[in-house]
Order: sequence, then C-alpha cells, then structure tokens
Amino acid sequence: MTKSSAPGTARGSGPAAAASARGGRPRASSRRTLEDAAGELFLERGYARTTIDQIAQRAGVGRNTFFNYFATKSDLLWLDVDDTLRAVPEVLEEVPAGLAPSDALREAMLGLAARHPHRGIPLALSQRETIGAEAEFRASGLERFLGVAEQLSVFLADRAGRTPNDPLVRAAAGATVAALVSGASGWALAGVERGALVDAVRTAVEPVSRGYAPVLDAAPPATR
Repeated sequence: MTKSSAPGTARGSGPAAAASARGGRPRASSRRTLEDAAGELFLERGYARTTIDQIAQRAGVGRNTFFNYFATKSDLLWLDVDDTLRAVPEVLEEVPAGLAPSDALREAMLGLAARHPHRGIPLALSQRETIGAEAEFRASGLERFLGVAEQLSVFLADRAGRTPNDPLVRAAAGATVAALVSGASGWALAGVERGALVDAVRTAVEPVSRGYAPVLDAAPPATR
C-alpha cells in the first residue's frame, strides 16, 4: 500500500505540473535552460516573432528570472562571446609589461582568443540568417566590439606613452578589433573542420600589429 499524498496536495500539482500546464518545462533557475528555450523558439518562430515572455514560458520560469540572466533578448545571440568579452580587463592585465606596444596589442588579442571555448559559436554567427536576426546581429555586435576597442585604446595608450584619444591609438585599436572580429567570424563559420581560434586570430591580427609597429613602437612626439 502506497503512502497517501500530503494534506492539501493534489496529485500532479507542484512546479513541474504548473510548468507543464502552461506549456513550459519544469521550473528551473537555470541560464542554460533559458538559452536552450530561446534557441528552439528562434528556429521555430524567428528572432523577431519570439518574445521574452515566450522564452520564459518555454523554459518554465517567470519573466523576472529571465532578467536575472539577460538584460535584453539580443544578449541571447551572443552566448559564450559575452562571457569571453567580460574577461578583457583581466586579459589586458596579463600581457607582459616588457613588450613593445604593437606586440602587446597582438598578445592581448591572442590571450582573449585563448579564453573562448572551442564550441562557443553564438547564434549571432551560426544561425543569424535562419532566424532572421541579421539587423539585430549587426547592431548588438557593433555595441560590443566598440566597447572592446575603447578598452584596448586605454591599454594601448598606456603601453605607448600616449593618450587614449590619440588618433593613432584609436585607429590601431579599432583596426585590431576589426581584425579580431574578422578572424573569429571566419573561424566560427568554418564548421566542424575549424582549427584553433588562436590560430585564426593570429592570422588576422598579426598583419595589423606589424603594420602599426613603426609608429606605435616609436617614442611619442614631445609635447610643447
């Protein structure tokens, strides 16, 4: 004979049943559950026709739980990439102090690439056309990589004895980030045959680093 249900608890009640009744998964405070739910819905409905409420419902969580993990829907296009970009300050701190500015620039980008997981291909790259997120991909991507360029300008200015607003510093930082994005994008779209991200980034960034070396590594002009 089985034990009876606890008083006041009907069979099939509780979080799992509630989630099932509303068409979602059992309640789970899990970022990965939200990521999986969003990926499914973007492929089924398209990015623009998927709402945050629908993602939360599919994941079996409340709307507020979504915002515990993500500030906007577009953040879901950049999974893993955002985790890597949050490491930029730490990566810059780890670049050896004795390097020439152009070499420091290259090593910073290689260090960042080394932090990224091999399987970390964001939807923004792998599925943007399929899910109809091309415009959002460009807008949200620009915001992210301009932020990296700003951090790199401060880093490079310190290494080169210049100011972050120096046109040379800003140009070198912007060109380096553009090369980083180009190398990483090509790597991500290469499919299962892709090699190491560090190698792809080195191929893209090294010519930029070498090109700026004669002016970056020279002593800055004396101020009057």
